[in-house]
Amino acid sequence: MTDRFDSGVAHPARRYNYWLGGKDNFAADRESGDLLAKSYPAARIAARANRAFLQRAVRYLAADAGIRQFLDIGTGLPTADNTHEVAQRVAPDARIVYVDNDPMVMAHARALLTSTDEGETRYLEEDLRNPEKILAEAGLLDLTKPVGLVLVAVLHFLADQEQARDIVRTLLAALPSGSHLVISCATTDFLTPELKANWDESLRTGRSDVHPRTRAEFDEFLTGLEVLDPGVVAISEWRPEPDAEERPTPLEASLFGVVARKP
Repeated sequence: MTDRFDSGVAHPARRYNYWLGGKDNFAADRESGDLLAKSYPAARIAARANRAFLQRAVRYLAADAGIRQFLDIGTGLPTADNTHEVAQRVAPDARIVYVDNDPMVMAHARALLTSTDEGETRYLEEDLRNPEKILAEAGLLDLTKPVGLVLVAVLHFLADQEQARDIVRTLLAALPSGSHLVISCATTDFLTPELKANWDESLRTGRSDVHPRTRAEFDEFLTGLEVLDPGVVAISEWRPEPDAEERPTPLEASLFGVVARKP
């Protein structure tokens, strides 16, 4: 994750935008995306699958779990059916705080992401590595009431597992019972030995900034939580839409996904 705007340095949000077919990216982002796609050819499919997982999970939280406020960290550049659009389609009074550390993301979000009249949407330029600041500045949210914490495809940009685990615990500790965690994270557990070796080599040579987690490492993010059905699965396998146009395999959508509830 980078901390300041620099069009000459690839940023995960802009690279993700490139993979999704967007136009809000620069040459460095496209070059980085193409390099990673050489090691993991299904990168674009995985990006679409991750977006679909986010939408299904948020819809569940709003429609079935009764969540009316969301903290979406590492939101990325706006595209179709963002968190607030999915949630407010179900519950127009839902409130959403988006957090990202890329000024370009925040500029686009403020210009394009408009809330319903009944609800509210705010934007916070902050880094995931500063969870206390995020909590202190997320004033729109009432932390005495359940919150949907969205950490989708962001923790794998932290190389250190202990740091990532502590950040999740800090955020969850501030949220009350009934809050839910939506999380996805890259993994090589589903890959062939050849693809895993390619991924490892990309990390070793600095061509990749995506640090995959094993199932055991991913489970550490869920300590003390009630994991909802179908449990920890590949993102494409989490309550898939029966009529979805695209149903990637776990190898193609190599991210763990889960929704869990704080008791």
